[in-house]
Amino acid sequence: MKSKNLSEKILRSVKSKGFKYIELPSVIEANHIVQRSGENFRKFMFSFTDINGKELCLRPDLTIASCLRYLEEELKGKEKIFYSGQAYRKVQNKKDSIIRNQVGFEIIGSKDEKNDDKEIINTSLESLQSIKYTKGTLTIGNVEIFNLLISKLNIPKRWKLRLIRHFWREKYFNDLLKRLETNSDVDPTIVEIDKKRYFKMLKEDLSKFIAGRSINEILKRFDNKIRDPRGASKGKKVSQIIKNFLKIKCPINKAAAELNKFFKKNKINLVVDQKYFPTSKNKISKLNVVFSASFGRQLEYYTGMVFKIDIKSKSKNRNIINGGRYDKLISDLGSEKQIPAVGAALNLSN
Repeated sequence: MKSKNLSEKILRSVKSKGFKYIELPSVIEANHIVQRSGENFRKFMFSFTDINGKELCLRPDLTIASCLRYLEEELKGKEKIFYSGQAYRKVQNKKDSIIRNQVGFEIIGSKDEKNDDKEIINTSLESLQSIKYTKGTLTIGNVEIFNLLISKLNIPKRWKLRLIRHFWREKYFNDLLKRLETNSDVDPTIVEIDKKRYFKMLKEDLSKFIAGRSINEILKRFDNKIRDPRGASKGKKVSQIIKNFLKIKCPINKAAAELNKFFKKNKINLVVDQKYFPTSKNKISKLNVVFSASFGRQLEYYTGMVFKIDIKSKSKNRNIINGGRYDKLISDLGSEKQIPAVGAALNLSN
């Protein structure tokens, strides 16, 4: 898998699909990731400070480096690009390598979402022809469906925002569901701190501004939060709906039917068409194709279709390709406009 010949074969395959090769910088500014994309990358970044006091880091992710290039070079319109190189991440498991050799390809700035999603998956499948394996699984998910489900649930807006924001943090997300079930809105310690601040603010000038908001506005929002009714039984019911949704897993050609059955049973005003998914074939080459409602929690920046390909070769199972749609990433990195983007990366490290 580490051979130069394999990498070159894959690169030729991607190029034949009309993608243009680009070079990506190995070192990028850390603030692009931490301040704009969240702290989730901080834990595995190799960072350092230059002589001018600027924090830099080895690229932990080729996709972010590619999107930064699109932003900083002020590129416009559709781009079909591909690249190869190494990403550098700290690891918790000593058996894992800190260096990831990857080939990536993306479609940026195109509004033809469904066809672009299909093209990225088809390009991934074409790339697999250069790799020997006996069987495997193509798993497809969609973060957008999860977000739509949450938007329809009968819970306060702040809870909807929390659940959507922390979907990718599985352990913390499960803790949120437990709090939802028991009507424990927030950490009791935080509540007590907020109460002290609230009573202190009552004695201050209500027209005074803090962090861009008047004290009067802050107090009104706090009052609304206190008065927002939510019974424990309702929270428990909603939590169970979410848990049952995340258990949905089936052959891809049954995805729409299973989801619509779930929505109807739980009286949720949503309908999904089978055409919504990039394929309806249950078998592609040596791959079984499945839909998983819980898949898509690897990275915070995914916004729509997500997929992975796992293969078995020489009695060894390995994840070879990961990809998906990340329409908000470039705006999170600083763009004034939201720019559509979808891509995938092949991991050649093991």
